[in-house]
Amino acid sequence: MNQTATLIAQQARGRALLFGLPVDESINLGLAESSENLSILQSELLRRPATEKLSGFGPLQTLLDDPTVEEIWINRPNEIWFATSTGNHSQIVEFSAQQIETVVERLLKSTGRRIDRTSPFVDAGLSDGSRLHVVIPTVTRANWCVNIRKFRAEARSLSWLQSAGMISAQQAQQLLEAVLAGRSILVSGATQAGKTTVLTALLNAVGEGQRIVTIEDTFEINCNAQDLVAMQTRESTPEGVAAVDMRRLVRESLRMRPNRIVVGEVRGGEALDLLLAFNSGSAGFCTIHANSASEALEKLSSLPMLASANLSQKFARRMVQTAIGLVVHCERDSNGLRKVVEILEVSSAK
Repeated sequence: MNQTATLIAQQARGRALLFGLPVDESINLGLAESSENLSILQSELLRRPATEKLSGFGPLQTLLDDPTVEEIWINRPNEIWFATSTGNHSQIVEFSAQQIETVVERLLKSTGRRIDRTSPFVDAGLSDGSRLHVVIPTVTRANWCVNIRKFRAEARSLSWLQSAGMISAQQAQQLLEAVLAGRSILVSGATQAGKTTVLTALLNAVGEGQRIVTIEDTFEINCNAQDLVAMQTRESTPEGVAAVDMRRLVRESLRMRPNRIVVGEVRGGEALDLLLAFNSGSAGFCTIHANSASEALEKLSSLPMLASANLSQKFARRMVQTAIGLVVHCERDSNGLRKVVEILEVSSAK
């Protein structure tokens, strides 16, 4: 059956190239030609694998098309893992190491980013907004490791968070008041705790007439603002030049007359530039990996010293206290449900 699907896909690719036929029409013609040897049920069973082979994403395509799937990852050939609201799941599929490499190359084709032995990992945004992360040997032991965090097309709002059970009505009101008052907000939590979802909802609560600049490693924030500039970092060329890091983007954002500066995840020396911006009249939001709201503040206080060895811990803590108004801490419970478990008031400066 797999060989037949491969043959139909190859024939369909030839028709698409020669005659410019759409994928579905090319597949239908191939199935019709094979109908003498196939039952109607067999033809329908062949349609999906033939389409997957022709589209180039193989067994990933079904999961990419499934709106309930939040993230997809591959640890080794012939096995795919994926996450939904009900937890993590796995599939045993026919997906060789060579096929995985081919799919990754196709995914990266439109991103302008690369992966090879000299650059053994890559973070890239796909055409639909999903985030691709790949690591290859010898950084990994033996196999290519692939993660795809799917992009949610719908713009999240505070009311959506409340309807989904992530926040209470009281928390929604508290966050809305903080946003409209122009206070800077730090969103903390572990991986997959819902930080970006909350960040997006906060951003979509910003009133009209506000100019917003977002800064990320790869585009993930889905904001419905009209006056918006979205920027992402850029890797260096093979010669080791032309890289654009997070610090550079934060500094560039200050020249864009922003009302709000948003950093998708702060984890390095860019924290110093961001805190300076927050303390000089620009409000904004950012996320950070931490296990509690208080730990998030402590971590944010330590990051500026990565940018300046002469900066004292006392001064850095004071910067955080005067810059950050709220810390919103997210967690994921044992059932996989994401919730805001703590909102910590820090100051009323912003």
